[in-house]
Amino acid sequence: MKLDSLLPVTARLHSDQQYEAELRKLRDLLLLMGAKVEEMIANSMRALVERDSVLATEVISDDSEIDRIEIEVDDACMRILARRHPVASDLRFITIALKIVTDLERIGDLAVNIGERVLELNQEPPLKSYTDLPRMAETALAMLRSALDAFVARDASGAESVIERDGELDAFYADTFRVLLTYMMEDPRNIYRATRVQSIAKYLERVGDHATNLAEMVIFMVGGTDVRHGAHER
Repeated sequence: MKLDSLLPVTARLHSDQQYEAELRKLRDLLLLMGAKVEEMIANSMRALVERDSVLATEVISDDSEIDRIEIEVDDACMRILARRHPVASDLRFITIALKIVTDLERIGDLAVNIGERVLELNQEPPLKSYTDLPRMAETALAMLRSALDAFVARDASGAESVIERDGELDAFYADTFRVLLTYMMEDPRNIYRATRVQSIAKYLERVGDHATNLAEMVIFMVGGTDVRHGAHER
């Protein structure tokens, strides 16, 4: 017999309401963190295009807020696991939250990396072009936004559409790398700047990878199906 079954009905209802509030707070923290890292990526790209070193520095300083939210999410998950002993879909939600927060924190780190490369590039004359980086960033951010929307709506099909878009970013990165390689071959003086731009393209490609991870976790949360590493094809 569960302990909860020995409580008066009103006490059980109160306990259930508190539990639901804790789950909602956890979800809201994850969405806040997602919105923040999305903003950081967008601002880092604006700093690149506009050669805005002040904005790039602000992005770098925003990382401390991401770290704070990560700790708060971890603490909330540990409290719920210890006090509520969740099962089934609630347990999947908690375990997925612990994974999602890691991917979001790493996206924040990638925004910081972009900001650092922007500061370096702003010390040099602009390269011929930043090629497809703005479009690449739009795709990466759209994937991240869609993955978070799927998480909120518990939408497995929406999450699957995010996974299907990962190839777009890979193609963007390959095209960008070829263009930058041409710049470096044309003039060795372009190497320093081109390698930094190439790094930014790689960071954006990694944002897409993390968004894909989020989408895969949403599919697991909703239906308990593990689609990582092609598990759904075995």
